[in-house]
Amino acid sequence: MTSIETKCADNIRILSAAMVEKAKSGHPGGAMGGADFINILYSEYLKFDPQDPHWHARDRFFLDPGHMSAMLYGQLALLGKYSIEELKQFRQWGSPTSGHPEVDVDRMIENTSGPLGQGHVFAVGSAISERFLASRFGKVVEHKTYAYISDGGIQEEISQGAGRIAGHLGLSNLILFYDANDIQLSTTVEEVTTEDTAKKYEAWHWNVITINGNDSNEIRKALDKAHAETERPTLIIGKTIMGKGAVQEGGENFEGKCSTHGQPLSKSGASFEQTIKNLGGDPENAFEIFDEVASYYEKVIEIKTDLAKKAKAEEEGWKNDYPQLAEKLEKFYARDTTAVDWANITQVDGAATRAASGKVMSHLATRLDNMIVASADLADSDKTEAFLKKTTAFQKGDFSGAFLQAGVSELTMAAIMVGMGLHGGVIPVCATFFVFSDYMKPVLRIASLMKTPVIFMWTHDSFRVGEDGPTHQPIEQEAQLRLLEKLKNHSGKRSFIALRPADCYETTEAWKFAIESVDRPVGLIFSRQNINEVAPSAQRLEDQSKLSKGGYIAVQNNESVDIQLIANGSEVGTLAEVAKILKSKYDLSSKVVSVPSEGLFRDQPKEYQNEVISEGVKSVGLTAGLPITLEQLVEGEVYGLDHFGYSAPASVLDEKFGFNPEGLAEKIVQKLEMV
Repeated sequence: MTSIETKCADNIRILSAAMVEKAKSGHPGGAMGGADFINILYSEYLKFDPQDPHWHARDRFFLDPGHMSAMLYGQLALLGKYSIEELKQFRQWGSPTSGHPEVDVDRMIENTSGPLGQGHVFAVGSAISERFLASRFGKVVEHKTYAYISDGGIQEEISQGAGRIAGHLGLSNLILFYDANDIQLSTTVEEVTTEDTAKKYEAWHWNVITINGNDSNEIRKALDKAHAETERPTLIIGKTIMGKGAVQEGGENFEGKCSTHGQPLSKSGASFEQTIKNLGGDPENAFEIFDEVASYYEKVIEIKTDLAKKAKAEEEGWKNDYPQLAEKLEKFYARDTTAVDWANITQVDGAATRAASGKVMSHLATRLDNMIVASADLADSDKTEAFLKKTTAFQKGDFSGAFLQAGVSELTMAAIMVGMGLHGGVIPVCATFFVFSDYMKPVLRIASLMKTPVIFMWTHDSFRVGEDGPTHQPIEQEAQLRLLEKLKNHSGKRSFIALRPADCYETTEAWKFAIESVDRPVGLIFSRQNINEVAPSAQRLEDQSKLSKGGYIAVQNNESVDIQLIANGSEVGTLAEVAKILKSKYDLSSKVVSVPSEGLFRDQPKEYQNEVISEGVKSVGLTAGLPITLEQLVEGEVYGLDHFGYSAPASVLDEKFGFNPEGLAEKIVQKLEMV
């Protein structure tokens, strides 16, 4: 007689195969192999409230191999989060059952997944957030974070950073299931790697358990051991069978085949109809939840609801005993930033914007108790040390501080912070050099798609890094981010905002915008070198609030202007000097326009845009990057770079690249034939 857990898992297998078959697209094999684990996890171990999916103390489950979406949709259908009709619309226009899952907490999907490796690193961020909150609020916020990873995710380089950091920090609240079915899309695993995965994770100080991943009793024992572990994260290596239950037309076994990975069973060499029969289903009605499975999950929902009610009742008692802590916890999850006194952040004219950023972070460290900052081994250079000096770095067993020493791992660090943002209750910030944003692009893209409020901070923003040379001098990086600014998310908003402030005052305002952004990631781009004063302090203090509009007139030396000079970042200060020379030497009136974010600027009314950048007036742009960075803002010449940098002092590079104010003024006048 088939046990109820096997019946449930077989039901998930049938639904997974049916979704892919009807869509004529998808990945049935892995979903069929992982059904046993997912069923035991959700029905017996995962803590959640069926009526309140956003409950802050719920366990989190992060799926890494998004191609196994059919497995997750099938499991959640048993819990009533997806209808049979929605399963039938798998991978179709307008359907919530997209090819790779997209974050939807209402339906118990914690993350968007697809690019292998990122999903389980989000889980590391979630686990760190839980430890951070638990150190401040205690048992009332405690929960487990589970992640599901496949062979491909293990092979992606990002898994090394995740394994190292989670083990180093002793995240015993993190449980990772590795679906080790030995099959990839086009090869077997042994054709790609013969590493000893268990020993690798043991070297990172993980608790490693190897089991038959299709045996419910072994799954339970492994999860029990993982729950009992108090010093280390746990990796459960589940030896599963790709395409479990698949057979051919004559009933011959067709399990463990590469062909079932990425196409419908009927195209793989298996028989869809015979496989459904083999699993106890009806090929004519494959989209069915068995009566006994439906009854079983009704009881599961009742049990989960009762457990959640008890936990929430305990929380109410805690709130009565600790009203101030309860209020603070509520503010954490509401991302309340009213404690920040922006007006009293004192800046120094002429400072590098990274130094100005440090002043802001020093203030935030004393006002935002839920802000977590990470740096990729650059705290002294990116000035996040100003925050670190007011707190301590995370250590194994001690999360009372608010700083993550991520080490040299920009991609992993970025994904961890996104995981923190998905978890909620914290304000995550991560920092490195701007040129290394290249390592982070895959994470920036998924964070933008998910609308996750993470602050990405980059310093050393131009060729003025100087002696470090072309490997460290960003040229094309800003243009890449401006492209991402143009990409809209599914809410129709710009999915990412990049702010490159012109001076210390804009830096404060840029931080204010980033901290108060709750529905998308924000990038802050700061200079290494000191920046010339753009205008007198009194005017700058008045102007800085205009940064939220993306662009504004920073300097105007006459009501009627002959030329408008457009830039962002340190080049605004350079153009302010050019404007003085144009006036004194050539009697040309000008205005200098600062556009720290073209995306925000384009979101303003057309009247405002025309007021700032006047139509019919000659324009010149200046950028330390590719000219294309400003070309859609400037109807005229954009001076920038079309080559890599060189190793030399910043002042020498300014001279050699034509960024000195005197030479620029002369070049502008000659080019535009204004004299």
